[in-house]
Amino acid sequence: HVQLVESGGDSVQAGGSLRLSCAASEKSVRTYCMGWFRQRAGEQREGVAAIDTYGSTTYADSVEGRFTVSLDNAKNSLYLQMDSLKPEDTAMYYCALQWGPCTGLGSLGIFGYSGQGTQVTVS
Repeated sequence: HVQLVESGGDSVQAGGSLRLSCAASEKSVRTYCMGWFRQRAGEQREGVAAIDTYGSTTYADSVEGRFTVSLDNAKNSLYLQMDSLKPEDTAMYYCALQWGPCTGLGSLGIFGYSGQGTQVTVS
């Protein structure tokens, strides 16, 4: 069972930046997809960004050009650099991992593992 622990959430003003981190408890030689999804209070989850074993990335239209997802395999860690933050980016952000190839942002957090989340508030 893989454990994922997010950190880096905070309250920032619009236009500011944050960097979220996600530490995974183990490394695998299997093909995987890791990413971030977010959920605002009372709303459905939204896939934000994903990266696969080969470094290919996918972004939601709402964050394209502002957010950057990256992996540090040596540290078993996933990151989300968020720039030009907007109030509508306010949400709980979750890290997700699924074995196999990425199958779309909508699958993040549904299959595989996810963490407990870290709150991002933009005002």
